[in-house]
Amino acid sequence: MNLPQPPRQLRLIIETDDFDSALHFYRDVLGLTEQPAFATDGEDRVAILNVAAATIELATRTHIHNIDAIENAPSVEGPTARIALEVDNTEVAMTSAEEFGLKVLAPSIRTPFETINGRVQGPAGWQLTFFQELETLQERTQRKGFTTDAHRSR
Repeated sequence: MNLPQPPRQLRLIIETDDFDSALHFYRDVLGLTEQPAFATDGEDRVAILNVAAATIELATRTHIHNIDAIENAPSVEGPTARIALEVDNTEVAMTSAEEFGLKVLAPSIRTPFETINGRVQGPAGWQLTFFQELETLQERTQRKGFTTDAHRSR
């Protein structure tokens, strides 16, 4: 059964024991805009931070290991949840993350799919990849290896 309209928003919910630090990083260091959100008093805290666009990337374990190898990043066994944020400049984002005190898991690298990726251990335990697109989606779709799953040979 299909919904009459596709969802309009992706909301990623990250539980954290260090709310202040996570909020400072995502809002103040990365510059995400905070929008009003409902919470009660005391320790009931929430912040909704706006990112201009969101996608859901489904990947097999093989693909995850391939990306880890391309980025020279450590692989983690078992299902993982990662955040990837498109930025204008990966180097600047990585520097900001390091200055904030995050551990670099993989320094910036130019990938075969024409992005510059860097990965840090983000607040609340999630791996956070910064990626900078070096070509448009239209340019990318013209290159070998870029297609949809329905059109990919198996």
